Amino acid sequence: MSYKIALNFEDGVTRFINCNGTESVVDAAYRQGVAIPMDCREGACATCKCRVESGGYSLGDYVEDALSADEADAGYALTCQMRPKSDCVVLVPVASSVCNTRQEEYVTEIRDVRRLSDSTFTLELGGAGLKDLVFLPGQYANIKVPGQEDQHRSYSFSSLQAGADSVSFLIRNVPGGLMSGYLKERATVGSRMVLGGPFGSFYLRAVQRPVLMLAGGTGLAPFLAMLDKLVADGGSPCPIHLIYGVNTDGDIVEQERLDAFTRLLSNFTYAVVVVDANSQSARKGYVTHHIEPAHLNDGDVDIYLCGPPPMVEAVAEHLRSINVQSVSFHFEKFSASSR
Repeated sequence: MSYKIALNFEDGVTRFINCNGTESVVDAAYRQGVAIPMDCREGACATCKCRVESGGYSLGDYVEDALSADEADAGYALTCQMRPKSDCVVLVPVASSVCNTRQEEYVTEIRDVRRLSDSTFTLELGGAGLKDLVFLPGQYANIKVPGQEDQHRSYSFSSLQAGADSVSFLIRNVPGGLMSGYLKERATVGSRMVLGGPFGSFYLRAVQRPVLMLAGGTGLAPFLAMLDKLVADGGSPCPIHLIYGVNTDGDIVEQERLDAFTRLLSNFTYAVVVVDANSQSARKGYVTHHIEPAHLNDGDVDIYLCGPPPMVEAVAEHLRSINVQSVSFHFEKFSASSR
């Protein structure tokens, strides 16, 4: 049986390979043109040591000088000996260029582009080549700005469409922005766009405890892909709560989709928080004002946060102020023109 192995390099590049249960990850990678650093191929030198962040696998044969019992317990493996028993995510502690690999680029065309609100566009890109695109829910792509091919902007995938020929994004309408100007003034269905990806270490890990998702504005996008993944997997064994913060009532988007997730995922709930004091929302203020003790579960919780830098800093400070340290805290900062 063949499994998907996501190799996440330290420069943010992700490369997926196929690996059957009888071959090592190193051999599968080399077979597909990815040269994970290694010397001995016998489990003795530790050159190919990587951390396995998720998935089932066997460690194989190795000497303890190359991999200690504590390291094995912490999720490290020698990829020259590791055999997968499921899909896995492997953190490779070198840049992708060291491994003779690079991120793929895909030529696509616009299937749909719409203004969901004054502050947000939705963009759907399609193309036959996208059937080969695989990404972890929460990751992002670099999309080149048509007419200025030396410029790109980074956007999180807002859907999980594995095996399909289209992907979608939520894009903030930035006054004077290169991509915003293109989408507003020149983009038409059928127009060509080039994207590269996937990138990023912000993605959904295996759900083993309650999850708190915190989204700011178009930072909602990666959570939509994560929720798509949970639906595809048949649901979540643990409670998942999303707090979605926006500036004004007019900035709220994709609420019908969030409502649908509450029906498709029995353990999912969400709340919308609006900064504007004149909002009609039942919850006003900032996301941190509406994080309840139950959401934090005395620290036994995985927190995912995607939003602008001030929001990330405010949430981190809030957790410090109430003396809560979560099991994990994954975040993605974004600004108007860069990630």
